[in-house]
Amino acid sequence: MFLDADDRPWGRWEEYLNEPGYRVKRIIVNPGERLSLQKHEHRKEHWVVVRGSGVFTRNDEEIDVSEGDTCFIDVGDVHRIENDGDEPLVFIETQMGLCVEDDVIRLEDDYGRE
Repeated sequence: MFLDADDRPWGRWEEYLNEPGYRVKRIIVNPGERLSLQKHEHRKEHWVVVRGSGVFTRNDEEIDVSEGDTCFIDVGDVHRIENDGDEPLVFIETQMGLCVEDDVIRLEDDYGRE
């Protein structure tokens, strides 16, 4: 059972743990969709792809990812993930640091969010 969840234009996130200093979510990205290009000022993230495939962007790198791949995001890294497959892309996100929803600085967004 999850603690919280939110539908987004690109898919959905579900929160499973939220403790001081860390937080764990399941992120589901629909086929053909992508998260905003963003960075965080107060947290690091570690993503583990558990289903599907896509393209992970970190700073100037673009990396093809699929089931079993991991992605490390340091404080201040510019990042996003895109689902370029035909099935949902699912990854587990572990946040470390100050884990609040408003620690998102969007640099580009396909859905008009700031």
